[in-house]
Amino acid sequence: MTTRTTTSIKNSALVLLAAGSSQRMGGLGKKEYLPLNGGSVLSEAAIVFLKTKLFSVIAVVHPPKALAAAKKAFYKNPLTAQLCQGATVIFVSGGQSRQESVCKALKALEKDANASPRLVLIHDGARPFLSESLVKQTVAATIKYGAAVPALQPVETQKEMDSDSRISRHLKRSSLAAVQTPQGFLFPEILEFHKRAAKKKDAVFTDDTEIWDMYSDKKTRVIPGEENNIKITYPKDLGAKNIDAPTAPAFRVGLGTDLHKLVKGRPLVLGGVVIPYDKGEDGHSDGDALLHAITDALLGAACLGDIGSYFPPEDMKWKDADSAKLLQAAWKDVRAAGWRLQNLDCVVKLQAPKFLPHRQNVRASIARVLGVDISQVFVKAKTGERVGLVGQGLVVETEAVCLLMR
Repeated sequence: MTTRTTTSIKNSALVLLAAGSSQRMGGLGKKEYLPLNGGSVLSEAAIVFLKTKLFSVIAVVHPPKALAAAKKAFYKNPLTAQLCQGATVIFVSGGQSRQESVCKALKALEKDANASPRLVLIHDGARPFLSESLVKQTVAATIKYGAAVPALQPVETQKEMDSDSRISRHLKRSSLAAVQTPQGFLFPEILEFHKRAAKKKDAVFTDDTEIWDMYSDKKTRVIPGEENNIKITYPKDLGAKNIDAPTAPAFRVGLGTDLHKLVKGRPLVLGGVVIPYDKGEDGHSDGDALLHAITDALLGAACLGDIGSYFPPEDMKWKDADSAKLLQAAWKDVRAAGWRLQNLDCVVKLQAPKFLPHRQNVRASIARVLGVDISQVFVKAKTGERVGLVGQGLVVETEAVCLLMR
């Protein structure tokens, strides 16, 4: 059974394998679904590929009758859904073996009218620590050679044993390779080769390069692999000390403030919501002081600049601009840098009118602009107690603090 959701970029497909039983994980559960970096092992593996923007379709292979769990794990990190915009994601029920699961995924891609990929990368969903660079190198080598696989040269001297555990052959380490994934192939060829291999009932193929090399006259090209690109197999692999901190999320705090004079003849706009009042913010754009503070907080946390450098007030292009669209443009760059929002806390300092009746609408509006859940956004209001510029009703002042993570 294949389930498809659409949310094309390039004419390449990705197969993410997550249909195994994880029997060697010591009862911790299915390894691809275990938590990692605020998402799951599976979602973190997917994000690396999605960030390259090279894939128009992703086939996620899951255990039979486990579609809901697979979707939950794949989308556990909110960044996954954001990066999938413009791509197609299909969920494919796997088979009894890795070979069968890959074959089913390739056939599903063949049947999908929106797919028609030129090439396909096949990757273990339990390998979340690879780099974007490795993905791009594999794609480039696949285009050039027809098939490519990353691999590492063994560190230890390798020997071949007989059935009595005696050394039967001394192997040269320089000619050996421990292959990893992703394994890249021209799509029509690997699809046809998998169909042929499926008819050989007495043959077992442990990876896709073996199938390719059996039927193709183009040998698989080996490219340098990555030591960090381990496959999670045992519980200890999740806490491997030799990994360059892929499991340690980075956090950033951002602070934004804004202040606008209140004048007659302007709408009072806060968080994208027009609040009925006889005065509004004086500003170059629509004057939404709350969204301006939020924009500054997000850009500052990501070290990308501030609202003034992004949208200079002296540029007439931004005259009366919708601050929600300005925030969306800035937030797109923050997300592209790999950051996602944990929470946003804001303060509106306004003597009148009363803000409380409008708070839920403002929270919902901000959440829509950022594409996050309303539970991640809160807005408080304070009056000036009739003291100072706020208290005299001359200005509205706002503050925003955000927590980002990647």
